[in-house]
Amino acid sequence: MFKKPIVYVIIFFALLVVGFFGVMSMAIPGFEKGGIPPLSTVQPFAFVNQDGKTVTDKDLQGKVVVVNYFFTTCKGICPRMNNNIKKVYEEFKNEPDFLLLSHTSDPEVDSAARLKRYADSMQVNTAKWEFLTGRKDSLYNMARLSYKIDDPANDVQNVQDEFLHTQFVALVNKKGEVIKIYDGLKPSELKQLSQRVHKLLGD
Repeated sequence: MFKKPIVYVIIFFALLVVGFFGVMSMAIPGFEKGGIPPLSTVQPFAFVNQDGKTVTDKDLQGKVVVVNYFFTTCKGICPRMNNNIKKVYEEFKNEPDFLLLSHTSDPEVDSAARLKRYADSMQVNTAKWEFLTGRKDSLYNMARLSYKIDDPANDVQNVQDEFLHTQFVALVNKKGEVIKIYDGLKPSELKQLSQRVHKLLGD
């Protein structure tokens, strides 16, 4: 039989836990459902893909999207990252509500035609994996403010004086919310990404 002080302690902590969940449910929408607030929301954009077609944020609606940045002349992390991401592409290339977007970090070099040659070398269906170019400042702002895969503090006054080089990959849900960032150089993290994509496609 419990002694009274012990019972009071148990009741106290039970009330504390209930209070905690109550406060968190009010402060964080979706907390009571086990959800995690999104990191950000994809802002309006308009870029050009490897076929010279304009791609906008409207094209992401209702799709689960994996986003990264690279440049075609990169000899370091980009080939490793995109080869890792290709495994994700192979897993979901037949899913109608799945899309991969790879933005260039070097639009002065990576024209639509050059991205087309790169896409051909990757041997992928560009209806499912698109390669985007556009204005450098717009590309970088999307990476930092929408997709959260680069630190906004890296921004400098003259965009021509900076260069974005990141291995991070953003996962966007069907609502256009960025829900998690993964390291594209780590197969274990991309495996976690794939598992999350399966769940999101089932929503």
